[in-house]
Amino acid sequence: MSVAVIGAGAFGTALAVVLASKGPVTLWGRDIGWSENPRLPGIDLPPALRLTDRIEDCAAETVLLALPAQVLGGFLAEQAQFFDGRNLVSCAKGIDLSTLQGPSALIAAACPAATVAVLTGPSFAADIARGLPTALTLACADPDKAETLQAQLSTASLRLYRTTDVTGAELGGALKNVIAIAAGAAIGAGYGDSARASVVTRGFAEMTRLAAALGARPETLAGLSGLGDLVLTCTSEQSRNFRYGLALGAGRDFAAGTTVEGAATARAVAALAPKLGIELPISQLVAGLAEGRVAMKHALDILLNRPLKEE
Repeated sequence: MSVAVIGAGAFGTALAVVLASKGPVTLWGRDIGWSENPRLPGIDLPPALRLTDRIEDCAAETVLLALPAQVLGGFLAEQAQFFDGRNLVSCAKGIDLSTLQGPSALIAAACPAATVAVLTGPSFAADIARGLPTALTLACADPDKAETLQAQLSTASLRLYRTTDVTGAELGGALKNVIAIAAGAAIGAGYGDSARASVVTRGFAEMTRLAAALGARPETLAGLSGLGDLVLTCTSEQSRNFRYGLALGAGRDFAAGTTVEGAATARAVAALAPKLGIELPISQLVAGLAEGRVAMKHALDILLNRPLKEE
């Protein structure tokens, strides 16, 4: 089956590079006149990888949508006619602020005849592009399609595990970014590794609580797409969300123009929580920090002064 990747950022390019080891892949981007992606220095583009800025060149059976979560809805509104009826694999990790929906719901609404899947899990673009061993989750509600896509998108260095729990896999990838910001803020503010461990642990409880409220299976959150991705992004400065949290905690400016999916997702989660009748104190605190409504010097007091309770 033919493969196209929409989105020539670091992650989309990395996926296109590794998948081109198995056969031809088309990579689409709006500004793609380069022979080396500046976000992936030192990574050579394989001969089987074709670059294009024409959507009509991406008429593949399987299309990976490697666009930021806040961009995906607008893109689909303009281009859905090119993709309906195909296998569409979301690679975004976030919740759309305007609809409070995940990428899979946006894709299904725009392309009702498509097979929708989610590719997510602990991974950095540079590792994937360099061919370092990486394991991800592939979620698709249709088990037969999931098996087909698993075989198509797995490579010698990229191992995919499949699940039918699309909601759980998608939310794990989205919510871990929020917790990574909180973990970064704890380190940036000088609270130490013990505080970070507490944030990660209680943050995972929040992730599981919200996912279950939205119909996900809790065990999905304990896998690659939840706990695995959470551990990675809360412990490495390769994570933009963690670095953003570091800057918040230290009171420094963050690089302008850098996509930080967790900041928008935290705002979406803060809007979802009261609708679902659940408490998500870390996520709501991150939303306050990102919006400038809460100062970092008050953040610890807000969390520590919550009522004492059982774990």
